[in-house]
Amino acid sequence: MDKENNRPLILIGNDDGYNSAGIRELIKIARRFGDVVVAAPLNHQSGKSCAISMDVPLRVKLISSEPGLTVYAISGTPADCLKLGLDQLLDGRTPDLVLSGINHGYNTGISTLYSGTMGVAFEGLVHNIPSVAFSYGSFRPDADFSPCLDFIHNIVDTVIHKGLPQGICLNVNFPKCDGEIRGVKVTTTDMGLWVREFEKRTDPFGNDYYWMTGTYQQADVNDHSTDVHWIEQGYATITPVKIDQTSHDHLNEIAEIFC
Repeated sequence: MDKENNRPLILIGNDDGYNSAGIRELIKIARRFGDVVVAAPLNHQSGKSCAISMDVPLRVKLISSEPGLTVYAISGTPADCLKLGLDQLLDGRTPDLVLSGINHGYNTGISTLYSGTMGVAFEGLVHNIPSVAFSYGSFRPDADFSPCLDFIHNIVDTVIHKGLPQGICLNVNFPKCDGEIRGVKVTTTDMGLWVREFEKRTDPFGNDYYWMTGTYQQADVNDHSTDVHWIEQGYATITPVKIDQTSHDHLNEIAEIFC
């Protein structure tokens, strides 16, 4: 990659693996705007959130290299991949943009906490790089992402040229639909929870085991500000997310109790 050119540098990760259909579509869009480096998991890594590998070495496989695009597959978590990409794989350059996805399946509501897709965006945010995570409501490995591609193009274009406010990244979700997505809404994160999260089963040898299933229960079905609500109405959602977990509103109250 020519370090002297003026094209933006875009670092892409995900949690579905370097060869998923979603990341291939995202690469196509990103290449319209700049040079692209992919640092993505070798294998499926959903649900890893911001987990990092502290007791095993990371191994990197160069999948392909051509002008404007380099793809690495890494034997680690989504956050591992971003960390390694930023630290070792960019020849000293700092990306202008971090993109994650396109994830197969939603990352709405409280799932934001568990999402490896969001782990990529959070890692970009830690390094003060504009970061956006994209998810689409089909879990199929051969999902048709065409309904959301123009939206993604426009969001990437806007962030490349206008940036993002300090301290946030974007969590973008698209409804699975057979026709057109109805539009875009800027939303809050639904603060519901997963219930009936495991199903008890028995293997052929008579041993019990538990398989994660779960049903999402909205915090308030009458709250029309949330990502879950608007996804159900057929809209794409953009949620600004931050990683500062300090409850600033409660600092004085806690100080009065303990100090």
